[in-house]
Amino acid sequence: QVQLVESGGGSVQAGGSLTLSCAASGYIIRTYSMGWFRQAAGKEREGVAAIAIGDSTTYATFVKGRFTISKDNAKNTLYLQMNSLKPEDTAMYYCAARGGFLASAAGLFTANYAYWGQGTQVTVSS
Repeated sequence: QVQLVESGGGSVQAGGSLTLSCAASGYIIRTYSMGWFRQAAGKEREGVAAIAIGDSTTYATFVKGRFTISKDNAKNTLYLQMNSLKPEDTAMYYCAARGGFLASAAGLFTANYAYWGQGTQVTVSS
């Protein structure tokens, strides 16, 4: 059974940094496409970053240059390094996974993922 557990969220001031982790179990992450999504209060869930099986990455325009997605296959864990955080980055952050290849262009769409974690809250104050 595929399980995803996020951690690392918290409260920071604008300009600060956080690193989110997503521990996966029930499958091997190197065989899955994975992504990070976020959902702010009253808004739809949106794609933040994605990493394909071949480790190519895709980022939403609003996080390019500030966030970095990566994975550690040995630890079966996905990461999201977030720098230069802004108040508008405040949201619940979710990791997601799907088996097999997912083209980079499709990596930021929620409909393309089968498995989701419960989320970790990130709050950025001004």
